[in-house]
Amino acid sequence: MMSLTRSCTIALLLTGVAGCLVGPNYRRPSTPTPPAYKEAEGWSPAQPSDAADRADWWTVFGDPTLNDLEARVQVSNQTLAAAEAAYRQAHALVAQDQAALWPTVTADGSATVSGGGSNSAGSGASGGANGTPGAGGATRTLYRASLGATWAPDIWGAVRRNIRSAKASAQASAALVANARLSAQTELAADYFSLRELDEEKRDLDGTIVAYGKTLTITQNKYAAGNLSRSDVLTARSQLESAQAGDTDLIQQRARMEHAIAILAGQAPASLTLPPGPWTLRPPLIPAAVPSMLLQRRPDIANAERTAAAQSEQIGVAVAAFYPNVTLSGDGGFSAPNLGQLFNLSNSFWSLGAQVAETIFQGGARTAKVRQARAAYDQAVANYRQTVLTAFGQVEDNLAAQRVYITEEAQLQRAFADADAGVTIARNEYAAGTVDFTTVDAAQITALDAQRALVQMQANRLTTAVSLIEALGGGWTTASLPKG
Repeated sequence: MMSLTRSCTIALLLTGVAGCLVGPNYRRPSTPTPPAYKEAEGWSPAQPSDAADRADWWTVFGDPTLNDLEARVQVSNQTLAAAEAAYRQAHALVAQDQAALWPTVTADGSATVSGGGSNSAGSGASGGANGTPGAGGATRTLYRASLGATWAPDIWGAVRRNIRSAKASAQASAALVANARLSAQTELAADYFSLRELDEEKRDLDGTIVAYGKTLTITQNKYAAGNLSRSDVLTARSQLESAQAGDTDLIQQRARMEHAIAILAGQAPASLTLPPGPWTLRPPLIPAAVPSMLLQRRPDIANAERTAAAQSEQIGVAVAAFYPNVTLSGDGGFSAPNLGQLFNLSNSFWSLGAQVAETIFQGGARTAKVRQARAAYDQAVANYRQTVLTAFGQVEDNLAAQRVYITEEAQLQRAFADADAGVTIARNEYAAGTVDFTTVDAAQITALDAQRALVQMQANRLTTAVSLIEALGGGWTTASLPKG
């Protein structure tokens, strides 16, 4: 009992020593963070939206179909499912590393039969018919049951550094899951807006085709009356047929967009059909808040920062290899020649041991590993800072686009209104015979181009709003990272 008490005391002392952690302690690297966004200067939304602060950010667009599709991404998107599986692997590695803090305990039970004799030459002749040893030999049976334990106390903190590194890596993996989710959600929203843009372009082009058909009828009537050459009829017909071909191409473009949406929602393209919808979507104005908040809102930034933290802990692991390793071992149990007496106290045994090992020479391998760990950390820090700079650039780009597109859309609306009025005047003058068909042709082409440009600009404003939400991190924050 005294020996057991002494052993426990030694173990407790070593556990106290195990509070030492060699190597550097991680501190978040500094980043070039401006006090305000350059492109937000002198401009603020008239009706600020809280889109950047809500998890289901897509609901600010007010489209039930989009809301339903986005809900499917979380459940069925396979890229996201793969990222979540990778996170579960990283989380399991944390538990695996934590197990190294505890002793390894083994149980053993055995039964051994042995025999022999002093007269080996005659023992075979005196043996019985059943093959048992003869009178010149003896049979001995030994039963044994024991528990053994080995423990390498984490004196220099290598195990705890590994655990911290694994936790940081798991958090980095969790941030990758959030980034994959945000990317899938924003890509689906952009594809959905493109789908609705194509619906609107087709409606506009269908109307244009009807108008071109009327113009062709007028031209044919004038030609039949001898007031026009056949070339005017051919030009009018060519214009109509070109518009019809463009209308057919829009059907193919829409089909591809619908298929892409289905895949993002985790469905086979054949199982999803989205009927044409109205062009009622309007972009919300997204407030950007202060740049310092971006460090907590972007999952890719969190991933890069957590990766740097994991690499920092590996420096300590490499440094710990310069110090001696201590291993404690213990064994205890019972041993007896009779199974019924095996667990009698008089048949007990125990042993304790300690081993200290130190590598004297390794040809500079340990020093090289420390340099390697430090270089890997420096690389992770540079990647982190570059990720932050890229994020600021993306926000600035989308803020500028959000501001400029408002003015540009108003200009395109005026341009389309003027072009549409010009078509009406040209057609009336052509019907009255005061202008030739070339004037009508040019006016119709100008109006169609202006109409397309306006719809595309409206779609650009929608996708820019989505891009800005993505650049700001959606509704995600670092508070969503797992703690352990």
